[in-house]
Amino acid sequence: MPDLLLEFFSEEIPARMQRRAAEDLKSLVTNALVDAGLPYEGAKAYFTPRRLALHVAGVPAGSAATREERKGPRVGSPEKALEGFLRGAGLSSIDEATIQNDPKKGDFYVAVIEKPGRDAKEIIADFMPGIVRNFPWPKSMKWGSGSMRWVRPLHSIIATFGPETEEPDVIGFEVEGIVAGNMTRGHRFLAGEAFKVRRLDDYATQLEKHKVVLDADRRKDMILADAKDRALALGLELVEDAGLLEEVAGLVEWPVVLTGSFDEAFLEIPDECIRLTIRANQKCFVMKDPKTGRLANKFILVSNIIAPDGGKLIVAGNEKVIRARLSDARFFWETDLKTRLDSNLPKLDSIVFHEKLGTQGERVKRLEALAAELAPIVGADKDKAVRAARLAKADLVSQMVYEFPELQGLMGRTYATKQGEDESVAIAIEDHYRPQGPSDSVPTDPVAVAAALADKLDLLAGFWAIDEKPTGSKDPFALRRAALGVIRIALENNLRLPLGGKLTESLRQIKPELASAEAKALVDDLLSFFADRLKVHLKDEGARHDLIDAVFALGGQDDLLLVVKRVEALGSFVSSDDGANLLAGYKRAVNILRAEEKKDGAPVEGRPHADHFKEQAEIDLAAAIDTARAAAESAVASEDFEGAMAALSKLRPPVDKFFEDILVNADDPALRKNRLQLLAEIRNATHVVADFSKVAG
Repeated sequence: MPDLLLEFFSEEIPARMQRRAAEDLKSLVTNALVDAGLPYEGAKAYFTPRRLALHVAGVPAGSAATREERKGPRVGSPEKALEGFLRGAGLSSIDEATIQNDPKKGDFYVAVIEKPGRDAKEIIADFMPGIVRNFPWPKSMKWGSGSMRWVRPLHSIIATFGPETEEPDVIGFEVEGIVAGNMTRGHRFLAGEAFKVRRLDDYATQLEKHKVVLDADRRKDMILADAKDRALALGLELVEDAGLLEEVAGLVEWPVVLTGSFDEAFLEIPDECIRLTIRANQKCFVMKDPKTGRLANKFILVSNIIAPDGGKLIVAGNEKVIRARLSDARFFWETDLKTRLDSNLPKLDSIVFHEKLGTQGERVKRLEALAAELAPIVGADKDKAVRAARLAKADLVSQMVYEFPELQGLMGRTYATKQGEDESVAIAIEDHYRPQGPSDSVPTDPVAVAAALADKLDLLAGFWAIDEKPTGSKDPFALRRAALGVIRIALENNLRLPLGGKLTESLRQIKPELASAEAKALVDDLLSFFADRLKVHLKDEGARHDLIDAVFALGGQDDLLLVVKRVEALGSFVSSDDGANLLAGYKRAVNILRAEEKKDGAPVEGRPHADHFKEQAEIDLAAAIDTARAAAESAVASEDFEGAMAALSKLRPPVDKFFEDILVNADDPALRKNRLQLLAEIRNATHVVADFSKVAG
């Protein structure tokens, strides 16, 4: 079957847009093929700085003819109904429709729509101009006198189609004067002459001869391997950077790895500052000494040309720029060190955190108060926790963080250490931002835990207080991440955290005028938000969604650690034979109660009377419920959830026996009511640990 090859050759495409654009091209073209009745066998997109390419294998030579019978309105229907039917079916007159009879509905019109098959080249030529004109670039431009927009000026289009055994045809279409053909160009500087293209293998091979590596992942592998070899030759290790590697591979079509150096005196600057300075300004990689773990005064750069002097001039140019940028970084570093973090605090009063939540300075005061409340809960020294909260944001006004915002926290810790702050306080300044994602670690030092919880709880309470909650996929203030951070900190540090109380305290600091009822409503909504985040977290950990619902359905569950312990115990219980059978008995009891309560129009309330028991099975069940409930309540009070489940498991035999021997809906109304009350006791006893109605199965 024929293959389709497309290439869009242009001026340089920004590296950050290339991979997404290639996937968009693949999606748009393959969807159009399928919609046109041209299923394909496989497709792969490619990209370099100057081209997007797509190869689609196994495309039929043409679409199949189709025949469709479309049912219309009944004979005698109003004129408007007939007009709509004709328009939808593509008929010019109702005489072109046939009439069919339905024994129940009478005569109705049917349109027979026959579509002949079409040549694939014709179909592709029809839809490609629209794809090019409406391509979803994040940013695009016009050039010359045309109206078409592309990310950068588009020079040529390749569109070939044909089987491997034959010379492929050029698909004839044109966009803004650019006619699709079979010619392209290689590397801008090393081999810029035009050459003819046939199919993918010929295309990739010829590009390589013209100094272009088509596959971006192969370019990445080449850069990484050469960079590691260069570092090894110097007795150093490459500091790998996946994001930078992706970007650099999008800047070159023919990667040439070179090595440069800078003055050792710059190594007095923190490693992360050096790395970011070199990365941000010159897109270069750094190396470290494996013996010390510190950076070396060497860097790796990737050129897009083979220079006649072996790259000496290119290296010298990069060294000159890096020297200037590191000089700036050293100035920032030395200037910041002269200013104590405490001295930065007044500047925070002029930085707006949020127009409705005040300045960073006001927020720091709230963090101090909340950290003081959290300190005894997390086992932290109160004075150190308050100190950490006080200094947590002080590096935001440092020159280094102003230049590199991603260094916030890290620079604060570095400055605090240099200025003689307590080690726990310094650690907390960096770690209070953590975790910043699912792969990030959580703070473990108690002072850092107090500061991190204060930061995240204040963030959540603040945006809830001003009604700026996440909606759908939008979460501009990363509140879901903050809630997950609180959850992970509590669980991974085995913390007993009364979440409702701390959120209430946070709200009071933010809005002292809040009425009690309003504060309670906000906290309840926040706890529901935490419950949803906890479900996501536990689901990722393998816990069942329904078990989490069963625990939260009891209400008043604001201790995340206890919720998880209940869920774990409930999971073990319902997976056992006793648990599964008791769950079945519970659901049978609840179904009977639900039906009878609906029939009677009122819930079954009150305890059963012992003098109304007629059968041994109900006497035994009543006694078992009293014993199990007392034992379960005692176990829950001592937070022994496994013990509570074990106590409930003893209900299985009497519940089974009850349903074997007893007719609940007895003719005697008093006896019926008493037995329904006994079923309600089963429901109430299990609700000591969870709402079993939420458990699936």
